[in-house]
Amino acid sequence: MSEVTVCMANFKEEVQQSPIPVLIDFWAPWCMPCGMIAPSLTKIAEEYEGRLKVGKVNVDEENKLAEMHGIVSVPSLIVYKNGTIVRKQTGAVPKDKIEELFKDLL
Repeated sequence: MSEVTVCMANFKEEVQQSPIPVLIDFWAPWCMPCGMIAPSLTKIAEEYEGRLKVGKVNVDEENKLAEMHGIVSVPSLIVYKNGTIVRKQTGAVPKDKIEELFKDLL
């Protein structure tokens, strides 16, 4: 499974009711740092398939969802487990730092 596009319409099903942890990437097409971490997120989605879901939220298209999460800067990563936010990270960070956000939750 690759990344899942998350929006207001599927947020409850894809994130809050997910049986596995969810790493959400709040990003924008014009954001260069977002593009820098995108390949790492794709790799993470492949490597942790079945154990972690990687969701993508385009803040330009889903501003209500971004506002609901207090997103003021992109990229912003949020980890959900059992429908609750457990970790947050803002800014472009290397793949190993992204993995530190969720590895102990798997």
